[in-house]
Amino acid sequence: MKRLFMFLAAIGTTITANLAIAQDAVASLASEETAVPLHQVLKKNFIDGGPLFMTPIILCLILGLAFVIERIIYLNLADNNTKKLVDDVENALVHGGIESAKDLCRDTRGPVASIFYQGLDRASEGVEMVEKAVVNYGGVQMGKLESNLSWIALFIAISPSLGFLGTVIGMVQAFNAIENAGQISPTVVAAGMKVALITTVAGLIVAIILQLFYNYILAKVDAIVNKMEDASITLVDLVIKHKNK
Repeated sequence: MKRLFMFLAAIGTTITANLAIAQDAVASLASEETAVPLHQVLKKNFIDGGPLFMTPIILCLILGLAFVIERIIYLNLADNNTKKLVDDVENALVHGGIESAKDLCRDTRGPVASIFYQGLDRASEGVEMVEKAVVNYGGVQMGKLESNLSWIALFIAISPSLGFLGTVIGMVQAFNAIENAGQISPTVVAAGMKVALITTVAGLIVAIILQLFYNYILAKVDAIVNKMEDASITLVDLVIKHKNK
């Protein structure tokens, strides 16, 4: 009986050692798989998806991000401290008059300062002309803020369409392979299905990335426009107060 227990214990030790070796081997294989650089994975998927279909999708991403970066930089430069500008203009009107306030707005960056300058430039013609100048030039500045957004929206719409086009063509390739082989098997349809799936995923990923930035830019534009409207009303009040004095 004692020998039997010793024999079973030896078997258990051997099994445990073999399991440990197998786990180490699996872990090493997993580490080798995860050690593949990201750019190689992307390159492989690009080749598997077909350069003919993946190149337009990548171009949509690159051009879309270029317009996104340009808009973000422009909007960040345009979004200045509106409250400080209003206080400075008020002080300039009190101590230096209209010309001093115009000089301040001329030297200040941003759409609000430009609107202020146009309104102050018509101050001598009456409050109604100030209001018209502010409204008209406010529309011009809003157009500048929304410039190039149509291009970003275009790339958002095109990239999934290009992905779906690759999907359709990949399915056509799969059915042609089935027709030529005369049978259905995973090996026969794998190439066409790979093109279909990779192009669809790539197109959707590009659209999602650009859509997130697009919504952020729209929110930024809305915030600046609200500041412009509030500041324009304040400017008219300041001009009226200055004329009453």
